[in-house]
Amino acid sequence: MAEQRQAVSRPLSPHLQIYRVTITMAMSIIHRFTGMGLYAGTALVAWWLVAAATGPEAYATFQAVAGSWIGQLVLFGFTWALLHHLFGGLRYLLWDAIVATSPRSADIISWAATIAALLATVAVWFAALSMRGVL
Repeated sequence: MAEQRQAVSRPLSPHLQIYRVTITMAMSIIHRFTGMGLYAGTALVAWWLVAAATGPEAYATFQAVAGSWIGQLVLFGFTWALLHHLFGGLRYLLWDAIVATSPRSADIISWAATIAALLATVAVWFAALSMRGVL
């Protein structure tokens, strides 16, 4: 007679409830979100260019929206997303060149990219506001 097979107890695949969030994991997720945000931000750049080409009234409308506090917040976020995505991309470029692939060095360049993006964003806005005479 045929033997009855018993179900083998196997471990479940690990998922987010098991993993500890690391800087490299967070950077990978944020890199994807900033990439998606840059798609939306490109619409702002297109609006700016179309408004500049259309005439003074259209450009004044764009300036009114971009100059509001919410517009400034969106532009600050777009600047951060652009720079964060840039430094994150450089981090991936290093990994593609098989540099900084050990866990410790990967964490170091991930933190370096995060800090560089924040500092560069502040520097860009400081320079822009200084040129406008606000600071």
